[in-house]
Amino acid sequence: MNKLDLEGTAHLLDELDKKLMVLLRDGRTLIGYLRSIDQFANLVLHRTIERIHVGKEYGDIPRGVFIVRGENVVLLGEIDQNKEDNLPLRQVSVDDILDAQRKEQEGKVEKQKLMSQALKERGFQMNSDMTHDDY
Repeated sequence: MNKLDLEGTAHLLDELDKKLMVLLRDGRTLIGYLRSIDQFANLVLHRTIERIHVGKEYGDIPRGVFIVRGENVVLLGEIDQNKEDNLPLRQVSVDDILDAQRKEQEGKVEKQKLMSQALKERGFQMNSDMTHDDY
């Protein structure tokens, strides 16, 4: 680890006990209170929720204490409580947001199949490991 990495991680000490939003490499969004951090930027979040957005709706799934490996963090920042209270989104139940997320994912898969079929008809062959995001 170089000096710059240590300085970057040390700056996170200023965020202890603050409410943070953490975007993970797999696309999940976590919101919780930063309780601990180490030299590898591993995080311990307390009173964590996983927030799922679909269109103009969102739902929060309680996750409790959550440990995040630093290498999985894409973005993190402090939550502005005033702005969080005035979100231009509508909160829905966990069941409703999970159902909307499933439908959204099914739509993406169907769109990918149509794209693959159109390419195949034009003589292109897609690698079966590729996803829509790969091209």
